[in-house]
Amino acid sequence: MSLSGVCVTAVESRPAGIIGTSQSPSRRPVKARVMGFVALTKPRIIELLLITTVPVMFLAEQGVPDLGLVLLTCVGGYLSAGGANALNMYIDRDIDALMDRTSQRPLVTGVVSPRECLAFGITLAVASTLLFGLTVNWLSAWLSLGALLFYVVVYTMILKRRTSQNIVWGGIAGCMPVLIGWTAVTNSLTWAPLILFLVIFFWTPPHYWPLSMKVKEDYARVGVPMLPVMASNKVVAKQIVIYSWVMVAVSLLLTPLGYTGWFYTAVALAAGGWWLWEAHALQNRAKAEVTGAKLKEMRLFHWSITYVSLLFVAVAVDPFLR
Repeated sequence: MSLSGVCVTAVESRPAGIIGTSQSPSRRPVKARVMGFVALTKPRIIELLLITTVPVMFLAEQGVPDLGLVLLTCVGGYLSAGGANALNMYIDRDIDALMDRTSQRPLVTGVVSPRECLAFGITLAVASTLLFGLTVNWLSAWLSLGALLFYVVVYTMILKRRTSQNIVWGGIAGCMPVLIGWTAVTNSLTWAPLILFLVIFFWTPPHYWPLSMKVKEDYARVGVPMLPVMASNKVVAKQIVIYSWVMVAVSLLLTPLGYTGWFYTAVALAAGGWWLWEAHALQNRAKAEVTGAKLKEMRLFHWSITYVSLLFVAVAVDPFLR
């Protein structure tokens, strides 16, 4: 999985921050402004990150962790991921204005100005790092800051517009909440969080590529070389199957190493088996050169969210059944 080195030229777009409005952001209704700043944090994505954080804290504690610590970790994680997402929108505001799926983001509609977005993102980044360091521990703080910088600098600024492997390596930032959840409880690292880190690493491409297949015209229009833009559906589906098998195999390592028991194993096998069924079904449709709605690529995308939720709920429940 080497970087392809595809170069992408800058995208010309309408000026960000004034699209769809003749009013300055400060003259917008207060409610719209508040909702705009909330939208900058991408709350739905952060929900998924917290799903992978809290259960790991239960596994690390082998029971119920301190609920105050859980709350602080969740707040810190939200601020950190929210800051990263806001800075991502600031950097990508040129292409967001040209893509259908991002056309209603706050910088595009003008609810929030670019300067406000930049200040907001930096403020959240600083606040989250200090919150983690002063109330949780500094190992979690540096992991959180590292995830933010990786997402903003490595993924958004370097990889996203240059290589079809962008989501593979950029997805590392999304794996960090697993490590943060573990270190929040133990202030150390061991094999269990690293295995779960790898589960999310191998989960991310087959989770995101089906969505990219659905909206590949959007990405092609702005010159972002997502794999479905650069390769045929057959090639993308084959990659999805490969990553899926590795992901399921890695997820089963926790039990032989003694971190989980029969309940987690049963859930991992059942959910992983269904994932592989859907992945191979998508590959078969791609091989048959099915296109359009009949390709049903979003079936795997939606299942991927259910899969990771089930797997990590099992991580949290398993200590109580051993």
